[in-house]
Amino acid sequence: MSKPSAGEVRLARAWLSRAVEPGRGAIHDLVTAVGPVEAARRLRAGEAPGRAAELAEARRREDLAAEDLAEAGRLGARLVTPEDSEWPDDALRAMEIAFARERSAGGRPAGDGSARRDEQRVELAPPLALWVRGSPRVHEALARAVAVVGSRAATPYGEHVAADVAYGLAGRGWTVVSGGAFGIDGAAHRGALAAGGLTVAVVAGGLREPYPRGHSALFTRIARDGLLVSEWPPDALPQRHRFLVRNRLIAALSAGTVVVEAGVRSGALATGRQALRAGRAVMAVPGPVTSAESAGVHDFLRRCPEVQLVTRAAEVIELVGAIGDDLAPERQAAPTPRDGLEPLARQVLDGLPAAGAVSPDLIAVAAGVPPLDVLRCLPGLQLRGLVEATPAGWALTAAARGSGRDRP
Repeated sequence: MSKPSAGEVRLARAWLSRAVEPGRGAIHDLVTAVGPVEAARRLRAGEAPGRAAELAEARRREDLAAEDLAEAGRLGARLVTPEDSEWPDDALRAMEIAFARERSAGGRPAGDGSARRDEQRVELAPPLALWVRGSPRVHEALARAVAVVGSRAATPYGEHVAADVAYGLAGRGWTVVSGGAFGIDGAAHRGALAAGGLTVAVVAGGLREPYPRGHSALFTRIARDGLLVSEWPPDALPQRHRFLVRNRLIAALSAGTVVVEAGVRSGALATGRQALRAGRAVMAVPGPVTSAESAGVHDFLRRCPEVQLVTRAAEVIELVGAIGDDLAPERQAAPTPRDGLEPLARQVLDGLPAAGAVSPDLIAVAAGVPPLDVLRCLPGLQLRGLVEATPAGWALTAAARGSGRDRP
């Protein structure tokens, strides 16, 4: 049998993307074993083994592969396959390893046990092909990528944090991946675009009318400056079950997933759990304890010790970046005039009253230090602008009072 041509392979993978739903282990195994062209032939003919044949039975007589490829071309999109140089092999390697591991464990997903049954049925089977709209090459765009996901019913706090984290990631050269939805997803995409960085929207439906339609202007901009990605043919509808399947791809394509806001049944938590299954870094941003939109995040942090608490882009990069090269700078308190004082000088300064002036002897009594030590420290404190000599005695300056007497 002669080797299939590149065109035949592309048509076969386009047909497979419509004939069977993505993320099905039995189909992945068949394609891996015999190749996409032979797999498509067997599925069309009803000759595939067991579960693979069942999955393709409803659509196996329908062949719109050529039409789908033509429609993609009209949209400015393309079908990217594992045979193409831009296929994101490196990004998908963790998914492939996790899929093989779960397969050897009898298909049991790892996790904390909090996943819903419909989540647990989602297999981590790698994609057979990706419908892509946008000029960046897929493997380059995903070489350094972080997913930022969260609630559709986001609060202003959540949208601000998501945009800020995405802006910081994009400004450091990281691609921001999300699902294009309202709320946190949209804020993350906009934050990355505002920084002039790359963002990738992985949608649960076709690229002809990406869901939600209310984000059409945002999707147009993402397609111009980043990438729109789907596992479904251009006219596919965003059916409910497809969002869970899509979530596994968002998690797998990213070095880490950040959950910004999520209720207790949020799909964003499903993305985080899929990322845990894939062995990816998972992070969560805490919110107000009174907010229902952060309740799922807090429960996620409490239940899963693998989930790391983060509050800014630098902390995210520390977890997903190169070891030793991407450490987040420690937070520093604002400097005060008292910084750098010796312990004795601090003690003398504490002996001065908040208002009024006193003699060195009274300062010594209040501070509990010898009067000679007070006399030695006062000139240095005066040079620092912390105390001043008045006719009535020594007094704190406005700068010293403003620096806060309760700071160590």
